[in-house]
Amino acid sequence: MITIKIPGFNELQLHHLVLDFNGTLAVDGKILAGVAEKLNVLSDQLEIHVITADTFGKAKTQLKNVKCVVKIISETEQHTQKLYYVAHLGVDSIVAIGNGRNDALMLKHASLGIALIQEEGACSETLMAADIVCKDIMDALELLNNPLRLTATLRR
Repeated sequence: MITIKIPGFNELQLHHLVLDFNGTLAVDGKILAGVAEKLNVLSDQLEIHVITADTFGKAKTQLKNVKCVVKIISETEQHTQKLYYVAHLGVDSIVAIGNGRNDALMLKHASLGIALIQEEGACSETLMAADIVCKDIMDALELLNNPLRLTATLRR
């Protein structure tokens, strides 16, 4: 668990990290360099979940060396499937990271939602649903390793 006290925001008690795959952890179905290692370090503090429609059919193979749960969802109603997934885990204990339109509800309802702008870009709806926006996944994961950065960004 990661506990973060943010004046004027919330005290976060995070148990789960829920991430999209393509556009978030991977580009064109291939996991980005250094991501697996960062996720494995975070897995000592957070239970990691990757939820994806797996557009390229490579998620399970690409994540085989990552300590995480991989949930493949259907191609329809992805946004509601992702929302139901985080609701089942308990939204108060979730940090969610994504970039696509299908991630907006998940980020909005998570205790902490982080949107990314990487090679695929980001949906404006998702940016507006997030608590914070990062330029890439490595920066987002570093925020969780250095929670005072989150405090500095989110405090009132």
